[in-house]
Amino acid sequence: MPHCRRRALIAYLCLFCVAAGAPASAATLEYVGTHVWQSSESSFGGFSGIEISKDGTGFHALSDRAWLYWGSLQRDPQGLIRDVSVAGRARLKDSKGNPLKPGYLGDSEGLALGDDGTIWVTFEGLDRLASFENPDAAATLHPSPPDLPGMRVNSGLEALAIDPTGALFTLPEKSGHEDRPFPLLKYTDGAWSRFSQIRRDPRWLPVGADFGPDGFLYLLERDFHGLLGFSSRVRRMRLTDQGPVDEEILLETTPLQYDNLEGLAVWHDGQGIRLTMISDDNFLIVQRTELVEYRLRD
Repeated sequence: MPHCRRRALIAYLCLFCVAAGAPASAATLEYVGTHVWQSSESSFGGFSGIEISKDGTGFHALSDRAWLYWGSLQRDPQGLIRDVSVAGRARLKDSKGNPLKPGYLGDSEGLALGDDGTIWVTFEGLDRLASFENPDAAATLHPSPPDLPGMRVNSGLEALAIDPTGALFTLPEKSGHEDRPFPLLKYTDGAWSRFSQIRRDPRWLPVGADFGPDGFLYLLERDFHGLLGFSSRVRRMRLTDQGPVDEEILLETTPLQYDNLEGLAVWHDGQGIRLTMISDDNFLIVQRTELVEYRLRD
């Protein structure tokens, strides 16, 4: 073997060994706990969105029947949820101040809170975006989102997230085909745009989203297995003008491990990034409203 080729081969092998020995991502996800939230209120249940305060003690939870709950979470010294105290609840209203009824007009799904206290909500059925100055205020309507492939009744804009600049990001629950990416919409300054697209893995459908304190977009997805219930997964990615980068799947549960997780909030608990998820019990006695938490350590 000529010396030049021998030197090239040795250099390549050295490079391969260094690359093979390079440490992988140091991110680890650890289970924190599950709290079953119960109430006798007839409006309780069907939660599809959740927001958690920066200190982890305050919450807003949105049902898919246009009810908004808010209050506080009692945690033990280890940060586990021990009780939920409801400070108030309100039925969201339309732009004329009339309470929204469950169904086509009142199928509220995505929830995001602005730094100024504005409550942002996406709706299925009549696909739209609305904002509320407070839980008792009439809705402020915004331009209709673009009509996208796959957007039908019960498969509209279910996930909603707001970034530090106040821009809103959402995507439909279905893309029209299992091998078609999900279009990612951005809403800012009163206008919609197609910001990017997110890879779709067959059967996994997005139901919740939030931006973490690390700048990543976290996406909660679910799969339905019939009598075996639901499985869930969480993946995160950075959004760039060229599309999502640094994507990784952080969590993938087994069927029946948890209930129908639909809402996701991401915050920092002092030790790592906390993922708080809430389940939609579909107002069925065989299902539960669960608050499931994991901690991500980078």
